[in-house]
Amino acid sequence: MDPEAGTNRTAVAEFILLGLVETEKLQSLVFVLFLLAYLVTVGGNLSILAAILVEPKLHTPMYFFLGNLSVLDVGCITVTVPPMLGRLLSHKCTVSYDACLTQLFFFHLLAGMDCFLLTAMAYDRFLAICRPLTYSTRMSQTVQRMLVAGPWACAFTNALTHTIAISTLNFCGPNVINHFYCDLPQLFQLSCSSTQLNELLLFVAAAFMAVSPLVLITVSYAHVVAAVLRIRSAEGRKKAFSTCGSHLTVVGIFYGTGVFSYMRLSSIESSDKDKGVGVFMTVINPMLNPLIYSLRNPDVQGALCQVLVGRRLLT
Repeated sequence: MDPEAGTNRTAVAEFILLGLVETEKLQSLVFVLFLLAYLVTVGGNLSILAAILVEPKLHTPMYFFLGNLSVLDVGCITVTVPPMLGRLLSHKCTVSYDACLTQLFFFHLLAGMDCFLLTAMAYDRFLAICRPLTYSTRMSQTVQRMLVAGPWACAFTNALTHTIAISTLNFCGPNVINHFYCDLPQLFQLSCSSTQLNELLLFVAAAFMAVSPLVLITVSYAHVVAAVLRIRSAEGRKKAFSTCGSHLTVVGIFYGTGVFSYMRLSSIESSDKDKGVGVFMTVINPMLNPLIYSLRNPDVQGALCQVLVGRRLLT
């Protein structure tokens, strides 16, 4: 009998991340593309955050939540892409056990917070459109802070729980992860311990962290749609829907990729589809969000011009 089997210690000191591609030429291309994506994402999200901070017209609850979303997007891509770029640059595919679990923790912390923040944004739109007379009191600065601080605590608890739970599993080998970052499904496949409890924990956490927020978002927008359809003016309906369209697009992309990633735990091996979804979750989504929220928003566009060109040139 393996002496490690009865302990909670792992025999694996490091994991090998295969990354996205194997050939050296393609690795060089991936490095350039992901470096550009990282710079664009960080630059775009920080620009939106700066615009929100400097433009008084954007000091509203909707843009307060959007600023927090920009911070999350920068964090999400920073957790996954720079380590991958470092491995491509050094031609070293290994990651230590502790570094892998650290990446896992921060990834689930930020992803969990994303779920709650998207829900807070949907609630904000519900109050603004369906309860406009009481909007200012129901969405006060204290409420805004609570809608951010509370989810951070929940997301932290969720991420810490998963990290501690995965640390109790034994990893006896193999240690090859067919992905470009560490996540629960891939680690479950490598464990030589039973992962039934871990998968049950992930299922319960998903119900609280993802399904419940999605239900609340759906209910909020059901009320919003009903309220907008009662508006007689076509221009009024168009304006009301335009304020929600960007958020609904982000919600659809975020939940679509998340469901594909975590509803396939029973698969034997990670496939290229899993890598593609991982790229969408950690790179494409954070890069698209600034574009989605700024392209059709004149207030954000004007504030961005002030940030990039300078206030004096506009006055």
